[in-house]
Amino acid sequence: MARGVYVTGTDTDVGKTAVAVAILRQLAGQGHAVGAYKPAASGGAAGGDAAALWAAAGRPLSLEAVCPQVFSAAIAPHRAARVAGRMVDERLLRTGFEPWREAGGIVVVEGAGGLFSPLGDTTLNVDLARDLGLPLVVVDAARLGAIGRTLGLVRAARAEGLTVAAVVLSQVAALAGAADDPTSPAGIAADSRAELAARLPGVPIGMLAHAAERITPAIDWVRLACRP
Repeated sequence: MARGVYVTGTDTDVGKTAVAVAILRQLAGQGHAVGAYKPAASGGAAGGDAAALWAAAGRPLSLEAVCPQVFSAAIAPHRAARVAGRMVDERLLRTGFEPWREAGGIVVVEGAGGLFSPLGDTTLNVDLARDLGLPLVVVDAARLGAIGRTLGLVRAARAEGLTVAAVVLSQVAALAGAADDPTSPAGIAADSRAELAARLPGVPIGMLAHAAERITPAIDWVRLACRP
């Protein structure tokens, strides 16, 4: 049996891959066997996002096992598939996880887009996360509006019966200003993390600085990962 987490976001381009890579590096650095799975990708991401996940995990199994469905157009996977005259294999979205389950260890799954973004014609990320039985790591960009976006997604996820294991704010760009200046980008990010921690008791809230390899403060991913 595998344990794992499902990394999702409030939107696309909020830093999910950077967060997933940081989680994998931390676990691998602690000596844990890890796996990485990105069920579908568009924009040729097997050579980018999926390759980064695979490298961070220590290159287990194969790159194709990490991301078995890749489409060239940089739009939602099911629409990118149509552009290529194909369809997303929605059964493969689920069965593609099996090699990682069989390999054991802790598997970090990275969705495509936001939690309610479509992966296939009938499957949203939220559906796949539920079917895999994995707790969520919610990622948002560390910028103005992070509190509202994150709380909205956490409440929606819980209404769908999913467990939110942790929240990570990702600095997708370098933040200007000082953390003690509440009007600066750095101050907004720091205050957002603090307020989310106050409003989400029991949920670890981390920050991934721009170009950093570690999430701070450190989160115990082993404890948070659950058995599907």
